[in-house]
Amino acid sequence: MIDVHCHVDFKGYNKNREEVMQRAKDKLNGIINSGASLGGNRRTLKYMENYKGFMHASLGFHPVNASKADSDIIERVFDEINENIDEAVAIGESGLDFHEVTDLEGRRRQIKVFSRFINMAVEYEMPLILHVRDAENRAFEMVKKHSSIPDVVFHCYGGDLETAEKIIEEGYYLSFSTILSFSDHHKELVKDLPLSNLLTETDSPYLSPFKGKRNEPSFVEEVVKTLAEVKSIPIREVDRATEKNARKIFGI
Repeated sequence: MIDVHCHVDFKGYNKNREEVMQRAKDKLNGIINSGASLGGNRRTLKYMENYKGFMHASLGFHPVNASKADSDIIERVFDEINENIDEAVAIGESGLDFHEVTDLEGRRRQIKVFSRFINMAVEYEMPLILHVRDAENRAFEMVKKHSSIPDVVFHCYGGDLETAEKIIEEGYYLSFSTILSFSDHHKELVKDLPLSNLLTETDSPYLSPFKGKRNEPSFVEEVVKTLAEVKSIPIREVDRATEKNARKIFGI
């Protein structure tokens, strides 16, 4: 199994990161740690050195951060991603969050930063990881204009089925997080979606499948189990298919 989106660089793991990573290594074949800020990108690159071959990096800037960040910070983010692009397997997370950001100016800033990340994915011919909340269609329309992006991943997808089908028809991927194990909406969504376009993630430390427990990469097993249960197919089949998708997209 592979957790294609987590944040083990977050300070909440500082006291027991090594234990968390050991549990991940015991169960998984790899994780992709997503940089969501300037500091997050730096920490991701630093920790990746400690877990070579197991932890991989995607470098980006969360859309909520993009809506309010100083322009100097944004420029530093792009400069540092350019400098470290050979260390990354993907660009992102980036995208649009119209749930958290409701003011027009904040959304305008998100769109501007997201457009730059799209262009970066085009320039480097790298996969692009999207955070899109209450903005799935808008983000889809923006990325589909750029056919030269190798792969697009809609991370932690929670939109409607109609948009999901359009995303898959375009050849893009949907990543489902541990929220799948306790959300009827998400279970209904994945029921008829093809495994060939699905990925598994935790988005840890968020969205824990276990009440009162902080989420962590090893819990991605719960996504695989739930997918198998909803689709009435063997766990091993889900495991193989989703890992194959991750290896193809990210070259790991």
